[in-house]
Amino acid sequence: MYCVKCGIELSKGQEACPVCQTKVYHPDFSETKEIPLYPRKEFQSEEINIRGLLFVISILCIVPIVVSLILDFNLNGSVVWSGFVIGGILLAYISGILPLWFKNPNPVIFVPCSFATLCVFLLYINLETEGNWFLTLAFPVTLIAGAITTAVVALNRYIRRGRLYIAGGALIVTGGSMMLLEFFIHLTFGYNHGFIWSLYPLVTLCLFGIMLIIIEIVKPFKESLRKIFFI
Repeated sequence: MYCVKCGIELSKGQEACPVCQTKVYHPDFSETKEIPLYPRKEFQSEEINIRGLLFVISILCIVPIVVSLILDFNLNGSVVWSGFVIGGILLAYISGILPLWFKNPNPVIFVPCSFATLCVFLLYINLETEGNWFLTLAFPVTLIAGAITTAVVALNRYIRRGRLYIAGGALIVTGGSMMLLEFFIHLTFGYNHGFIWSLYPLVTLCLFGIMLIIIEIVKPFKESLRKIFFI
């Protein structure tokens, strides 16, 4: 048995095509509704209270913050190492837990918030360690990574078609940012060896990006890949 739309071979029990979602119909097979062996209601798991779970996770995040502060003050009389613990916990909470408190979190808002939190945390580390790498390395790299990620998330959220264009463009831009990363490393640590290692990810990512764009342009090739890989 084959799909009437895309021609892919189907198993006898399938109700819809796994590629194009076309409903399977065969005139020789009559539709019968069978009673399930195990009633679904009896084996349904109870719904988890998401807000209750988030509240428990929040408490579990507060406990190490308080404990680290108490230990740090008892041992050193001030905030020495506990600031790194607190910063790491807050970064993980804002990036992974905070969006779950909202019913329909908008990643276009929370993604840049996560990168902004990361930027502040890196600034704190730079100040505490008396380093000189934040303005010339951490800040521009975090800004570029945040801008690329936010742009990809926004395009995928608000544009329904041309996903391969977005992915290919993101790979090409990411490859170009590798050269900026090597430039900022040279600027921060005083290296003057030119662009060496960044050329390899640049060429690789650009080739993959161009390949995805070509696949999106050549529609028959894209459809054949969908049938082969079920994507």
